[in-house]
Amino acid sequence: MKNFLLRRSVLALSVAALSLGGLSLGASAQDATKKQLVIGGTAGSNIDQLKLGIVPLLEKKGYKVKLVEFNDYVQPNLALAQGSLDANFFQHLVYLKKFAADQKLDIVELVQGPIAPLGVYSKNRKSLAEAKAGDRVTLPNDPSNLARALVLLEQHNLVKLKSGIDPLRASEKDLAENPRKLKFIPLEAAQLPRSLGDSEYAIINGNFAISSGLKLTEAVALEKTPDHYLNVVAVKRADKDTPWAKDLAEVYRSKEYKAVVDTKFQGYAKPAFLQ
Repeated sequence: MKNFLLRRSVLALSVAALSLGGLSLGASAQDATKKQLVIGGTAGSNIDQLKLGIVPLLEKKGYKVKLVEFNDYVQPNLALAQGSLDANFFQHLVYLKKFAADQKLDIVELVQGPIAPLGVYSKNRKSLAEAKAGDRVTLPNDPSNLARALVLLEQHNLVKLKSGIDPLRASEKDLAENPRKLKFIPLEAAQLPRSLGDSEYAIINGNFAISSGLKLTEAVALEKTPDHYLNVVAVKRADKDTPWAKDLAEVYRSKEYKAVVDTKFQGYAKPAFLQ
């Protein structure tokens, strides 16, 4: 009886192993033949880059691509993690890492891409040097881009961060000096262009500036974007080494895409391989 039970246990384990192996092989085969992609991007320059530069090149590789446009910085990552997107393109690496950690999402960077620089815009000031006491400044309310905005103001000598503060995580509470007593008003990034009439300065993410009709050349100041603020394509960790993900990364690194960026998206910050 004991030998019979032992044989049954071994047989059950063998069947389970074969079943798992079959599932694994099936998933690998599915990944290898996957030719329909759903990619998300935020309104403005990010979705435009996908439309003009990425989708045509993926189609040449035999893919059918559906784009989904978003107007916030939350839903694209949730949709990716939940599986309704295969990839997204809208965020820099600092934001991706923080969002993924905070929300416990297993999503990662695949490849870097261009980004329209963060800019300071104004309807009644021609430069940051014209800032007056008590001027209102609207800026992104998500922590990583708020910190980015404060660093931009520090580079123009309008504020000074406390010594030892991580510039990637700075907030209004971390200011050592604000000599003009600027009043900071954090807003959802997509709402910042609308705040121009109600503030002296608005610090606006490039994609939302462009989607609202603003031009980079109209900014009173533009960020000199460091590499960690370049946009990235994000995917689920489990998909990072799939054939379709490798094709997507290859397209971003291609000479054809570089030509599109050089002609259609001049003035954008770019990774070294697109320089």
